[in-house]
Amino acid sequence: MPGNPFYRTPFWLGLRKQALAQANYRCLAQGCGKLGTHVDHIITRPRGAPGPTQADVLTNLRVLCAQHDAQVKEGRGGVRRNGGQLTVRGCDANGRPLDPNHPWNRA
Repeated sequence: MPGNPFYRTPFWLGLRKQALAQANYRCLAQGCGKLGTHVDHIITRPRGAPGPTQADVLTNLRVLCAQHDAQVKEGRGGVRRNGGQLTVRGCDANGRPLDPNHPWNRA
């Protein structure tokens, strides 16, 4: 099975379950709210580390939907797409952008 075996350990599976429950299984990208199925490290954990690291704590995890996880997924060089920033596409019923970081939504 490819990938880091750490993600199949009881430690990670338990931490992942806690993160999902804490987020009520919803994507934490502001304005999204879709089903959260991915648990992402905010600060990237060291590549290939076989066991828990300082990055493997509940406060360093965020639950994302598949779309938002793909927005910030790391490439082969370890650099996150989109600078690690999440965006929400689309507009509300009044035509205002859903993305809270859009210039129109800044005070």
